[in-house]
Order: sequence, then C-alpha cells, then structure tokens
Amino acid sequence: MDKIIFIDKPAGMTSHDVVDRVRRIFDTRSVGHAGTLDPFATGLLIVGVGDATKRLQTYVGLDKTYEATARLGATSTTFDLEGIITKTPSDVLRPASDDIERTLNKFRGGYEQKAPIFSAKKVHGKKLYELARHGQATEEMRPTKRVTIDELAVLDYNWPDLKFRVRCSSGTYIRSLADDMGRELGCGAYLIELRRTTIGPHRIEDATSLETLSLRA
Repeated sequence: MDKIIFIDKPAGMTSHDVVDRVRRIFDTRSVGHAGTLDPFATGLLIVGVGDATKRLQTYVGLDKTYEATARLGATSTTFDLEGIITKTPSDVLRPASDDIERTLNKFRGGYEQKAPIFSAKKVHGKKLYELARHGQATEEMRPTKRVTIDELAVLDYNWPDLKFRVRCSSGTYIRSLADDMGRELGCGAYLIELRRTTIGPHRIEDATSLETLSLRA
C-alpha cells in the first residue's frame, strides 16, 4: 500500500509511536511522518506509507495552524506542562486583556525565536535536550531562527489560562512562543494544551483516529 494518511494524533504518544502503530496496522516498515508533534500535543500528523514516504518532504515546509492554551503566572523548564514548574511571585500583577493584546502585537508578523533548551536541535553534534538533561545546556546554546506569525488571536482569556490560535511558518515552536509571551507580560507562561489544526491546505477535519484507521485497514 502506498498512500498519504492524515491522522489525529492523541495526547500521550510521540510522533514515532504513531509511526510504529501504523507500521503494525499495515504490516510494513516503510512508514514515516512529515513534522513532529510533542507527546502532550494532539492534532494533525501527516503519515506516508510505502512509496508515499518519498512525498512527505512536500508537506514539511508548509505553514501550520495551532490552537493552544498557555497557563500564566508560572514558568516551565520545558516551556510546557511536562517540565519543572516554578510559580511567579504572588505580588506580580495579573495582565489585563489590553495587556495581552499589546503583547501579542509584538509577535504578530514574526520575530527572532530561540528554540527551547529541551528540543531536538543539535549543538556540537548533540541534541539540546540531551545536554539539558545532563545540566550542560545554556541559554546561549539555543539556536535562533526568524519565524513568521501570520495570525495570533486570543480565543479566550480567563486567568490564569490564555487560549489562542496561531498560524505560523514551519519550524515555529509554540512552546517558545508561550514562554516568550510570558516573559514579555512579566508573569511567566507555559503551554498546557496544544492542538495542530492545519498543515498547509490540509485540515484536522480530514484526519482519522488510529482506532478508526485500524478498523478500516
């Protein structure tokens, strides 16, 4: 079988876990994906089976859309809920809705973004997260890249949680965006939810669950 499959990745699985499941479903080793999602994240993951793996590269550079929830008033070593959480001092003011809008405005259009320390970016031949786990990673090691933010919209704000939608260039770290917004607001922030809803013209509504895929195979 040679085909491209749109999968709605559940939380708690790595992108490689999804690839392994698809390998078992179709009984083939020739399976790959176009663009990693963090284990806690959900949403659209494009998977190729058989010769279709050769076409995956055409999807990698496409713009992506996410819906995310950032928790304000604390920071995380991984910029998400899986890291060590440190609460911001209680005397720090809670940002008002106007403060949120002014802050988001600074990121709209794009900015120079640093990759998270806990990421797979390589420095001196080693992945950053490997260095971080051994206490060898520093802020200066975080690679910087210009990212494009075509849309950054507040969906809901009810302290301490800020839900937002972002449409961005490939390679943008939404974890870093949340941390950067928290730094700009002065109260800290980290991601507690992340869902990818589009990759280029492809939408989450066209995706299938692994359970459904297993039944159809």
